Amino acid sequence: MKNLFVLLACFGVFLGPLGAQETNGQLINLKTLKLSKKNTVHVISPEPIRYVDISSQKIAGDIPMENVLRLKVKSDSLNKEDLESELGSITVAGDNYMAQFRAVASNDDIELLAPVRYEIAPSDMVPLESSDFMLSRSQMKTLSYHLLSVPNKKPRRKEEKYGIGMYLNSISTIGDFIFLDMSFVNKTNLSFRPDQLRFFIEDKKITKATNVQSVEIDPIWQFHPFDLIKKKNRNIYVLKKITFPGTKVLRINLTEKQISGRTIDLKVRYNDILNANSL
Repeated sequence: MKNLFVLLACFGVFLGPLGAQETNGQLINLKTLKLSKKNTVHVISPEPIRYVDISSQKIAGDIPMENVLRLKVKSDSLNKEDLESELGSITVAGDNYMAQFRAVASNDDIELLAPVRYEIAPSDMVPLESSDFMLSRSQMKTLSYHLLSVPNKKPRRKEEKYGIGMYLNSISTIGDFIFLDMSFVNKTNLSFRPDQLRFFIEDKKITKATNVQSVEIDPIWQFHPFDLIKKKNRNIYVLKKITFPGTKVLRINLTEKQISGRTIDLKVRYNDILNANSL
């Protein structure tokens, strides 16, 4: 796992507030983005951008890709007296962080020495959650690539029904996140089009005399879209870390879209999660 830790460090895993912007909320202490009339600046986020605020109406901005913010000074917005002037702040927020920059107008139409591409680094970020360990979507993808590169061994749990197999290959944890490596196998000649894959915490033993307590858990991310199962699919699902007593199980429920759709349940014990691999 040492190599994986080095890989994560290269991708900028953000460990809490360490290295975050220490600006005291003052504009003058923010990192400077220098903008000129004929330059376009692209700000690259390590995760999808959820929110942008540009305080100056002299700057145009859009999001051409989910993790790219494009900034440009409006050509008719700057007068001579505006050159080298302050253009206020630019705020960018992802799922887990917020970064702020100080925008300054250049005195040249084209600023040759100013960067036109800026990658938001961990040192630019302020965490939006109090979690000690945060992962961006790109970091989850990196970890998932690593897990999927490991050949399947004997599954931790499996359920086979109606010619469909659902297998839990491995459980891995990092910080407050659980990674479930799952495979789905279709042993029939009929295609299987999934309706939903759902996760529940519920009682291990259910009797007719008891009220069933079931709590649904929504995955916060998955590696592949879950679509048609022709022969074999493999996917990674990420859950926020969960705890539950030994009297309950994590039930993974797979249903088919057909009217008489097939339904399969795979049950995971709490001991399986306690014995998960550490990433």
